[in-house]
Amino acid sequence: MQRTAIVTGASRGFGLAVAAELARSDWNLVIDARTTSDLDEASSSLSALGAGVIRPLGGDITDPDHIGAIVAAARELGPLSLLVNNAGILGPSPQPRLVDYPLDALDALFEVYLIAPLRLTQQALPDLRRYGGAVVNVTSDAAVEAYEGWGGYGAAKAALEQMSRVLAVEEPAVCVYWLDPGDMRTRMHQEAFPDEDIGDRPLPESRAPAVTLLVERRPPSGRFTAESLLETDVP
Repeated sequence: MQRTAIVTGASRGFGLAVAAELARSDWNLVIDARTTSDLDEASSSLSALGAGVIRPLGGDITDPDHIGAIVAAARELGPLSLLVNNAGILGPSPQPRLVDYPLDALDALFEVYLIAPLRLTQQALPDLRRYGGAVVNVTSDAAVEAYEGWGGYGAAKAALEQMSRVLAVEEPAVCVYWLDPGDMRTRMHQEAFPDEDIGDRPLPESRAPAVTLLVERRPPSGRFTAESLLETDVP
């Protein structure tokens, strides 16, 4: 039976690249994004890559009903074996210092990077336990380094990392990974640096194989960077 994965924020960037890697390995996919037109285009491109079923669901990842629909769709395809919490927002651009950070924007960051992934994980856990599945939470070096202007985004990602650490201890039957893909040539990264040329950053397609390496090799739960995983995989 084909395995099923949920990949959030999969209409473009790293999420789409991860979904493409899984599609090539014949996974069934439930993919999510806020913009339905982008999601439909992504679904069409993914369907051409493998024999798995692609189920796109447009909606807001902070909406509990949308999360319920995602998990229900994955269970229909089953077995649900992988959850990739990738959906994200940047917050204000350019990134403000903490003294000027709008608190409503900070609330939104924590909703997207902590509350929504935890809510989705809670609902997916019975299946992930049953099938010996994995959770991959996409994080950032901003969670562990002090970059001026990145206090809000970094704090939300740091909360995601701590949630991942505790989940790994509490759920030994499930592999829990928090993966830092590094800087990439994505729309969000360009929004973070609106006046810079980011053409020298690697494409997300070059970092996405790190997820399939984790899923197939199943190292112990923990924090990984895409760069270290991919360097290790070089013959």
